[in-house]
Amino acid sequence: MRRLVYCIASTLDGFIAGPDGADPTGPDGFWTVPEDYLGHLAAELPEILPAHARSALGISADNIRFDTVLEGRRSYEIGLKAGLTDAYPHLRHLVFSRTMAQSPDPAVELVADDPVATVRALKAAPGKDIWLLGGSELAGVLYPEIDQLLLKLSPLTVGRGIPLFSPDTAFDPRGWELTEHTLLQSGAAFLTYTRPAAA
Repeated sequence: MRRLVYCIASTLDGFIAGPDGADPTGPDGFWTVPEDYLGHLAAELPEILPAHARSALGISADNIRFDTVLEGRRSYEIGLKAGLTDAYPHLRHLVFSRTMAQSPDPAVELVADDPVATVRALKAAPGKDIWLLGGSELAGVLYPEIDQLLLKLSPLTVGRGIPLFSPDTAFDPRGWELTEHTLLQSGAAFLTYTRPAAA
């Protein structure tokens, strides 16, 4: 069965964006992406790089891990503001929104249905793993469905901002097994935690 993987960049203190919700790696962002971090993404997770970055880096590799990306409306709108109607044309791209009436791009599927039911249907279908891009509200709703956390940990703290999971997420403590880890010279780390199989 396919897995839902919350693959997200985070600060050491657990924030995925600043208080304004803007892209932390964007032109006005607070985290400058190290060269070794970008190299690791290009080699190990090329499909999570947006199309313009793939083009600039000359990446044409097939998808290694994911064939589908899920994101909430607010996360999607970050790309829209930058002029990207579909940052991931190499993936099936679903955006969850109850307020958007029409998709700005014919390849981007708007989903107004229950995210949990949608993810369960996706998991039951054949294919590669499903990438949960964010944001924190969608991650909070899908918290019980997440099979892996792939944290791209940046060596900085910000004090406050948008957390990994929305404060509205249900209190539900879970244990995770560290199944992969890569520490880069820049201090960035890639940490994969897998939810243990039910006994």
